[in-house]
Amino acid sequence: MFTPDFQLPPPVQGRRIVVAMSGGVDSSVVAALAARTGAETIGVTLQLYDHGEAVGRAGACCAGRDIRDARAVCDRLGIAHYVFDHETSFREQVIDDFADEYLAGRTPIPCVKCNMGPKFTDLFAMARQLGADCLATGHYVRRIVGPHGAELHRAVDPARDQSYFLFATTREQLDFLRFPLGGMPKAEVRALAAELGLGVAAKPDSQDICFVPDGDYAGLVRKLRPEAGEGGDIVHVDGRVLGRHRGLVHYTVGQRRGLEIGGLAEPLYVVRLDPAAKHVVVGPRAALAVAAARIEGVNWLGEESDGPMTVKVRSLAKPVPARLDGDRVVFAAPEYGVAPGQAAVLYAGDRVLGGGWIAATEAAEVAFAA
Repeated sequence: MFTPDFQLPPPVQGRRIVVAMSGGVDSSVVAALAARTGAETIGVTLQLYDHGEAVGRAGACCAGRDIRDARAVCDRLGIAHYVFDHETSFREQVIDDFADEYLAGRTPIPCVKCNMGPKFTDLFAMARQLGADCLATGHYVRRIVGPHGAELHRAVDPARDQSYFLFATTREQLDFLRFPLGGMPKAEVRALAAELGLGVAAKPDSQDICFVPDGDYAGLVRKLRPEAGEGGDIVHVDGRVLGRHRGLVHYTVGQRRGLEIGGLAEPLYVVRLDPAAKHVVVGPRAALAVAAARIEGVNWLGEESDGPMTVKVRSLAKPVPARLDGDRVVFAAPEYGVAPGQAAVLYAGDRVLGGGWIAATEAAEVAFAA
């Protein structure tokens, strides 16, 4: 059986590992691997938002069923399990921010905000209070110790890589964190879970944001911020008013479907959102071309790297060549669908150098040629 190196100084038997447990297969296997090292292992689950039970649907990472699954795994492994209620901080730091970002015409990434707040910051403090030597999670990334300390790298399995969501991890946190699944494909993780007799071995992965398990983001935002449902004009980049929209919350940069504009010869995309005027600005695909993006809230994990770099501007986007010019990420070729509110994450090869939040974009010349 594969046993990862948790990079703990000997004797391992005198060490303590805290594992962040969501009730899914990934964190459950991490707990099992941690227990196999001989170190004292403690599972910790944060109860963030129990929406799964409210809608009667399994699969939301904060649902009551998932807490029960995490506890059952810990019981089978013979390790302690603690649940901490963090619904208030999660609502303030993640859910309210999610709604406010949509209201401001930006496209939020709540998983990053969760990692920055309740998950890593709060769990980090808890693990320290429990006297842990490290905090292990089920994220698919790699932690490699380089000449300047711990580095964050992409997972071996590109289909599972979660490095984009962890760009805001601090150096202090990275020193303390461990990611034992980063070198494993998902199929191997599930096989390990089955071999260990864990009840979550075949449990499906959650496909939605945990606090919106039905996928109705707009409905949640309208509930929290009723003004998000106010309509306005759909305006072409050339100034023509083409129709009406149902509220900015229903649109994101790069979106093509759902515009409900008929009688036009060319396909149109959402180019930008103007919350002050309540305009959804649309145009041809060429109008989406971006030459550079200004970023803010930058977090650096690899300043010492001065070689070529690439950047990802969406979680599912491929990294593209780019360079930094002050607080601007300048793309080597026009990039499409760059949305304020998303993150620009910089890489040197597989290593995460850092990243920041996209505050504004600069149109490429091709956009004006359309």
